[in-house]
Amino acid sequence: MHFEIIIGSAMIVVTTLIQGVFTMVGVEYMRDYADRHNQPALIWSTLRLAAFVLWLFLATIIEVWVWAVVYVVLGALESLETAVYFSTVTFTTLGFGDIVLDDEWRLLSSFEAANGLLMFGWSTALVFVGVQWTFENRALHRGKRPPHR
Repeated sequence: MHFEIIIGSAMIVVTTLIQGVFTMVGVEYMRDYADRHNQPALIWSTLRLAAFVLWLFLATIIEVWVWAVVYVVLGALESLETAVYFSTVTFTTLGFGDIVLDDEWRLLSSFEAANGLLMFGWSTALVFVGVQWTFENRALHRGKRPPHR
């Protein structure tokens, strides 16, 4: 059990680092792009926001794959395909239950579920910020004051 807690905690640190890097790069891109381009048109604003969402989704995919690789390396799951499926279902907290870990590793899956919940919350907060920036940028280019927060 102690080993599972150590591995689970380490994985939360690893995925937090991944999410942090993707956050910093994505936020810098959003701000830099807005500063360099005066394109307040709805389509460009929407495409920029969609690119930001896909960027954050890429972070999620990487985080799921890292968990999957850990399951295979530990011998908790036999194939990478099964591990990726299990990790996706667990990280998203769907928890179908068609694949379960042996008693030796089951605590680890709860760490992944909690980790996924935190990472999705983080991504959701960033998307909200991106929407706010989009509205503020469009309002500034129209000569209006941004909506009051």
